[in-house]
Amino acid sequence: MSMLPRVDFCGLQVSRLILGGNPFSGFSHQSGERDREMLDYYTVARIKETLARAEAAGINTAIMRSDAHIHRLLREYSNEGGQIQWIAQVPGDRSSPDFQVDARRAVAAGAKAAYLHGGLLDRCFGDRDAEGFARLVDIMRRGGVPVGTAGHSPEAHLWAHELDLALDFHVVCFYNCGSLHDGQGEKFRPEDPPHAVAAIRQIEKPCIGYKIMAAGRVDAREAFEYAFANIKPGDCVNVGVYRGDNDDMVEDNVRTVEEILGA
Repeated sequence: MSMLPRVDFCGLQVSRLILGGNPFSGFSHQSGERDREMLDYYTVARIKETLARAEAAGINTAIMRSDAHIHRLLREYSNEGGQIQWIAQVPGDRSSPDFQVDARRAVAAGAKAAYLHGGLLDRCFGDRDAEGFARLVDIMRRGGVPVGTAGHSPEAHLWAHELDLALDFHVVCFYNCGSLHDGQGEKFRPEDPPHAVAAIRQIEKPCIGYKIMAAGRVDAREAFEYAFANIKPGDCVNVGVYRGDNDDMVEDNVRTVEEILGA
């Protein structure tokens, strides 16, 4: 029986280790070749198998994009008996009229919570567009599930937190790699995580740390030890797995987290 701890996260019981979905959608944050490798490996069958293995190991929550591919996949998984709960990352353009439709679709597809893609907060923060950001949060709140925001810089999260828009949670990147979304390439600086965890501790709301391993550039145990030593007791981490490198990566990660947390 898994001893992976869970916390009350905005009214949801969430395992402190959350399964990330970037590898499922071919986002390696390493190279185009690596993206294609992940897309070829992660067939629908393999993704569903990975979700099932995560559940069996004690992970009860997954974070994945909200798009037609993921909606269909999760419907199949649920119809086949899968019970993992889904927190949706809602992408989009802050000026697009389709954003409201996209937010509604995430909830209709079964999301238990939803958050704005980090690029949306990044752009609103860069323009100091508090009104635009408030409008996005308001659209998300109409779905009736807990609402959060991702973001790639601690400063952007602190700005959003200070706006007091009744956000339920924050999804904080350990590395300020928003440069990717501006076409400036991947940047993972070792000096970034201390700034990220300082923001997490300053934000009273629950937080989910992501890219704690710098997209595979940092040793897993080292990253888990640092994250859990520095985030708040009610916070979680979101980690994707690429089983093409290690078929037992899900179970290995769970064992490591259990050891670190003394479960």
